[in-house]
Amino acid sequence: MTSLLDDIFTSARWIASALNSSGYTADFTPGSLRDVERFMAEHSDHGVAAAGGLLATEVGPRLFALGTYVGETVRRTRAGTWAADGDGPDAEMNIALHLPDGSIIWPVQRVVNRFRNGPEDSIAFYGAALGLTDTPTRPRRRFRMHE
Repeated sequence: MTSLLDDIFTSARWIASALNSSGYTADFTPGSLRDVERFMAEHSDHGVAAAGGLLATEVGPRLFALGTYVGETVRRTRAGTWAADGDGPDAEMNIALHLPDGSIIWPVQRVVNRFRNGPEDSIAFYGAALGLTDTPTRPRRRFRMHE
């Protein structure tokens, strides 16, 4: 039997593969959270899965996997440690990510809220609020106009 912490990594990798094979970018970079948001917008509307969409079946496990992907993206970018408490019925919803600055976030809860509430709980904005950016690693060139 696997632990909930093992399930986090397995689920994150599984959903990344599924998203990539469905035309979304899921490479655990901050910019990929925009594609998670696009996926949510295309496959759900305020707590209702789109008919025939990728959330129309197995919504619970898929939201859990999306939450682990979001959390793992944050963990890889900002560092942090996953924490899971027990085996209770709410254990999957309450996995937490402890960040080095002392913050604690609950990415699965955030994804579930995005599903229920719609774009007001945007995953892309969530990443931005956590300080994740997808700016280029090299400075942009500046061009000068010659007179």
